[in-house]
Amino acid sequence: MASGGDFPTDRHGWAELLPERRASEPLRGDHRVAWAVIGAGVTGLACARRLAALHPDQEILLLEARLVGQGASGRNSGFAVAVSQFSGGVKPGELDNCRRINRINRAGLDLLRAQVADNAIDCQWREDGFYHTAADRKALAEHGHFLRYLEALEIAHDPLDAGALAARLGSAHYRAGVHVHEGALLQPAALVRGLADSLPANVRLHERSPVLAIEKGAPPTIRLARGVVRADNVILATNYEATKLGFLRRYLTASTLSGSFTRVLNDEELATLGSAAEWGVLSLHSGGATVRLTADRRICLRNTAEFSGGALLSEAQLAARQAIHRAGFERRFPQLAHVPFEFAWSGVEGISRNGTNFFGRKADNIYLAGGYNGSGVSRGTAFGTALADYASGGRSALIEDCLASAPGAWIPPRPILDIGAFLTVRSRFRGVGLDR
Repeated sequence: MASGGDFPTDRHGWAELLPERRASEPLRGDHRVAWAVIGAGVTGLACARRLAALHPDQEILLLEARLVGQGASGRNSGFAVAVSQFSGGVKPGELDNCRRINRINRAGLDLLRAQVADNAIDCQWREDGFYHTAADRKALAEHGHFLRYLEALEIAHDPLDAGALAARLGSAHYRAGVHVHEGALLQPAALVRGLADSLPANVRLHERSPVLAIEKGAPPTIRLARGVVRADNVILATNYEATKLGFLRRYLTASTLSGSFTRVLNDEELATLGSAAEWGVLSLHSGGATVRLTADRRICLRNTAEFSGGALLSEAQLAARQAIHRAGFERRFPQLAHVPFEFAWSGVEGISRNGTNFFGRKADNIYLAGGYNGSGVSRGTAFGTALADYASGGRSALIEDCLASAPGAWIPPRPILDIGAFLTVRSRFRGVGLDR
């Protein structure tokens, strides 16, 4: 048996910008199903959708510990990447692996694009790529590595100097950058809600239904506070929270990130932000800030990441982090120093020690995907879809790409785990300087 833990949540996330939504009922009682998917983030939603298409005469049970949109999939910065960046440069022998990872990213992006269009999901979807930027010495070195990588893989991009970036973004902060043409911006909580509310009829979603334990057997048994599920097949789509259920405990940990939103900008303030109507900026330093001008005229800036045991930040912690957000905001947009933040948010990402992902069968009739290291919107969608096919006995090029993920590097047990995770997350900020 593997036992689960708490599933904390709060109202400090992108869902706070959306209207109230009627949630599905928690699961109660005893149930026997062919398929149970645990986790209604992008991976679980993609998996459930694909299973429903593959098995139209079977019921797919989808369990979510929180409300839809309150987990990690609804709390990221809203970047669906097609092209991953690899810090430190890419050696020629590593290019094929980079191509494999980008194929997975693009598969997820294609799936999301179709699902958003087919189901008329209002999630501020904008497909115009991203800006990758550098302000300090270490990020400028990464800028050179990134350009060589993009050129080697013949990825469409535009190198930009400080003047061009200032003209597009309204910030003189950045010294160099590149616009990668592929990739989509979106409102993550709205995306996840829309995907959940448009599931096929043979998917039964239950929110506020945390799984407390999974007992391996034939069939596996899922235990909840007020219910029991026996499923022929179980899909774990809980990312870093798989460790709470006894899976990947020595291979997957979590980093807690935080950011802030401004109030809605007025016309005069918006006019100072360059020629691009909406944009997203990813720092070329792995610990640098993620910045967005959203479709609803807010600036969102995320520039902290820390080890917090997989927990969201408290009110007091968020208030303290806002001083860091504020400093990063005013360095980039001194003309908007008078604009207040409306609220702060935190979210948790699953990270592996060596940056790999996890995909495949973990026990008899138990399958898992997770560990996206900050690229979960597109990659999680691809992994969830591929896992449904794989668990159903299918084979495909996408499945082969997912299965080719490198084995995870071992993480020592607690308390060394906590120390190692803390140092791993803190190392992301080494040399970040002006890019924070």
